[in-house]
Parts: sequence; structure tokens; C-alpha cells
Amino acid sequence: MDRFIDGIELAAALFIGIVAADVFLTVALRYFGIDIPDSYDFGMLLLAILIFWGIGATSYRGTHITVDLLWANVGPRWQRAIDVFATLVLLFVVTVHTYCLFDKVASTYQANISTFSLRLPTWPLFAVAWLGDAAAVLLIGVRTWRLIFNPEALARADNVARPVE
Repeated sequence: MDRFIDGIELAAALFIGIVAADVFLTVALRYFGIDIPDSYDFGMLLLAILIFWGIGATSYRGTHITVDLLWANVGPRWQRAIDVFATLVLLFVVTVHTYCLFDKVASTYQANISTFSLRLPTWPLFAVAWLGDAAAVLLIGVRTWRLIFNPEALARADNVARPVE
């Protein structure tokens, strides 16, 4: 399972590099009067892919933005209960989002929506974003399982997420 998790994190990192390269090339080539066709469309879709793949990585590791006002002022038992509850809520929200995004992939495919200049179909990029969202559901599910039944497996992730006091 850890290899699978590392693979998803590697995919998210790869998409960060692709988005950075796309933005850099687009801006750099403007100085020479060169416009990359559909660079805006691809940049927008690649950013969505990056976000959806990143949701899985940050949610599993617990490195997303949190508000720990209540969490920091309760004992370890209540901290774990808060973590489990928050992760279950996150799992529900991302699962519903993944379901809705699949509908968007299907409707984009059926409507034959394409990019503006090159008329390339956009549904494959929507599908890659959906795969990232589906991977996030799996990772959040694994995190929930480990929080409930094997919290020691998340010790490394929690140490990264919260500073030692």
C-alpha cells in the first residue's frame, strides 16, 4: 500500500512540474512574440489535474491547512476522535466530488468539447483529473482505516503535519 501511496504522491509532483513548465514556456515565449496554441486551455486543465492529484497526497499525509484550536486543547483520546471525524467528513466530501466529476468527464466526452485553437478533445484531461480525485478517495479511505485501526502507521505523516510541541 505504501508503494501505491508513494506513486500517487509522485504523480502529483510530476503534475506540479508539468504546470510549472507550461507556465514558464508560455511566459518566456511571449517575449519573442510566440504564442503556444491553446496554452490557456491546457494550463487551466493541467492546473485542475494538479489540484485533484494533490488532494490525495495532502489528505493522506495530513499536510493540508488545518485549524487546531480545539484539537490542541484536548487530550490524545479526543484528538484522535477529532481526527477520525474530520477524515470521515473529508472522505464523504471527496467521494461526492469524485462522483460528480465522473459525470463531468462523461458529459464532456458526449458533448465533444474541444480546445479553442487546435480543437483537441478535453475529456482525456478531465479523465486524468478524475483519476486523481478517485486516488484521493482511496488515500483518504486508507488514512481513515489507519486512524481507526492502526494509528501507528500514520505517525510519520502526523509528525510532518503538526510541529512537535
